Amino acid sequence: MEKTPLSMRKYVAIFGPTNAGKSTLFNAMLGQDVSIVSEIEGTTTDPVIKAMELIPYGPIALVDTAGLGDTGVLGERREKKTIDILSRCDIILFVRDVRFADMGDFDFGKVPVINVYTKCDVADEEKLQLVRENDKKGVFIFDHTFEGLAKLREEMVSALKKLDTQDETLLGDIVPSGGMVVLVIPIDSAAPKGRLILPQVQTIRDCLDHDIRAVSTTVKMLEDTLKSLKKTDLVVTDSQAFHEVARIVPDEIPLTSFSMLLANQKGRISQLIKGTDVIPNLLDGDKVLMLEACTHSTTHDDIGRVKIPSLLQKKTGKKLEFVHFSGYDLPENLEEYKLIIQCGGCMINKKAIQNRLELFKEKGIPVTNYGVVLAYLTGILTRAKKVFENKG
Repeated sequence: MEKTPLSMRKYVAIFGPTNAGKSTLFNAMLGQDVSIVSEIEGTTTDPVIKAMELIPYGPIALVDTAGLGDTGVLGERREKKTIDILSRCDIILFVRDVRFADMGDFDFGKVPVINVYTKCDVADEEKLQLVRENDKKGVFIFDHTFEGLAKLREEMVSALKKLDTQDETLLGDIVPSGGMVVLVIPIDSAAPKGRLILPQVQTIRDCLDHDIRAVSTTVKMLEDTLKSLKKTDLVVTDSQAFHEVARIVPDEIPLTSFSMLLANQKGRISQLIKGTDVIPNLLDGDKVLMLEACTHSTTHDDIGRVKIPSLLQKKTGKKLEFVHFSGYDLPENLEEYKLIIQCGGCMINKKAIQNRLELFKEKGIPVTNYGVVLAYLTGILTRAKKVFENKG
C-alpha cells in the first residue's frame, strides 16, 4: 500500500476557510504531524500531499490546502494554488468551524463533498443543534482521536467506493484470464539503470492481478521469444520502439504500447486518437503544446523534447513551434495552440488527466499523447488502436 504511486491513488483534499482546523484534521488522519498548526492566518501555504491507507478502502492521497478566503500577505497566490488542486480531486472534505458554519460556501462543481464541522467540543449547544438540523449528512468532529474520526473515515470509504464503478485495469479488459502477453522493454540510453520505468512495472503488476501470463524481452530477443510461445494474445512495446517491433510482430498478433494502455486506463483514448486527425493540416508557425507530468533530465534523444518534435516536423514538412510544460500546470493561453500532446501520464492521477481532456474538448483543441502520436508518425496507428476499438 505504501508504495502505490500517487498517480494511482484517489485524491481526497481538505478545503475550507482559514483557521477552520484543516491542518489539525490532516495531521490526525495521518497520525503524524505533517502540516504546521497555528492560530496565525495563512500558516499553510502550498498544498501538502501525503500518501496514506484508508482502511478498508485502500491507498489514497490526502491533501491539506491553504484556506479559502485567505486575506493574509500572498493570500491570493495561496488560494490559487488551493483551487488548482481541485482539478485532481476525487473527494472533497469541506471543513468549517461549527461556530461559523454559515461562512465559507464554495462551488466544487461535480466533485463529491463531505461537510466536516470541527471544534464541536467548544461550540455552544444551541448552535451545534442548529447546524445538525440544517445538515443531517454532515460529519461533526468533537475530538481527533482514532475513535473520534471513525464516522469521517466511514463516509470517506463510502464516497470513494461509489466512484469505483469499473476496474481501472491496463490489460484485464483486453486480454483474457490465463492469456499470454509479451512485454517488449528496450534497454537504451533513456532506460534507468538497474530498474524499470513505472508504466512497465504497472503493466506487470496488472498482469499478476488478472491472472495474465507475461514474458518480458528486448527488441533483439523478440522474434525468438514469439517463436517459443504457443500463443501470444498481445504484444506491448515501449512507444519509441513501436516501428521496429511492428516489423517483427506478425499481423495476426495484436500490438500496442505502454503509453496507449495508460491512456486507455485513464479514459478517453478515442479523443486522443482523433487528435491526430489535425496533424496533416498543421502549418508553418503553428504552436504545439508538449505536456509532461513529471520533470526529468533530458537526453539527446528525449522523447518529448527531441524525438516527437523531429518526427512531427519531418512528417508535416512544416516548421512548428513547440512549447513545453511540466507538472500539473497549464498555460493560460491554450487557444493559441493547434495541437496538444500529453505524455503517457504515469505520474499524474486519472482525475487530473480527465479534467484536462474535458477542458481541451470544451475549448475545441485537438489533443493526443506520446504513444498515440508515435504510432501515427510511424504509420502503425491503424493496427495499434484495434485493441481499443469501441472504448472511450
